[in-house]
Amino acid sequence: MRSFKTLAAAGLLSIPAMAEAVGFGLSVRPQFRTEITPMPDGVYEVKAIGSSAPVNYWCGIGDYAIRSLGVPNNQRIYIWRAYEPGVRTVQFSLTPPPGADTKPGYSITVRKVGANMSASSAQNYCYDNFIMDTF
Repeated sequence: MRSFKTLAAAGLLSIPAMAEAVGFGLSVRPQFRTEITPMPDGVYEVKAIGSSAPVNYWCGIGDYAIRSLGVPNNQRIYIWRAYEPGVRTVQFSLTPPPGADTKPGYSITVRKVGANMSASSAQNYCYDNFIMDTF
């Protein structure tokens, strides 16, 4: 009986480690990877490597904007050109695209021109290790 309790306790303690390893249907990504290409007129193209989940694109541009461009945390970042499945890139800008609806929404998307969030909110997705590989 004592060995059963010890075995059960060890099993319960290992569940979090197994959950991370298996991912329970989620892909485990220790970090998001992107390539950022500056384009003309203050537009930045983000190419996702590996996952094309929206958080990967937002992480890439948020981290680049804060670390490389030195923008303040509250600087808004806007989708200039939305995600295209065959191309797997999204273009962002620090200025709103003309004529686009820029009201902040509640979902994370890379499919709507004008969608936006603060640089720090975007960068915070870099610290999220569990993502779904689907939209």
